[in-house]
Amino acid sequence: MNRKELIDALAGKTGFTKKDADKFLSAFQEVVVEALKKGESVNLVGFGVFKVVERPAREARNPRTGERINIPARRVPQFKPGKGLKESLA
Repeated sequence: MNRKELIDALAGKTGFTKKDADKFLSAFQEVVVEALKKGESVNLVGFGVFKVVERPAREARNPRTGERINIPARRVPQFKPGKGLKESLA
């Protein structure tokens, strides 16, 4: 499902216009991104948790040349599905 299909589905489920559904989806994305930038997590009970995970620096090897490279530490977003979402797919 892509963004347009998601907007269509939201509009169909809620009875709102596609324009309103698009605004809602955009606002949801902005709120989640802002929270993650602050280091906060977004918990949607029964659905899942959006959070930021710290990946430590590490040394790797270029498979083509065999050369060792250093990969710096970084922060990456992560989604952990909740119990309700997991159970609905079982």
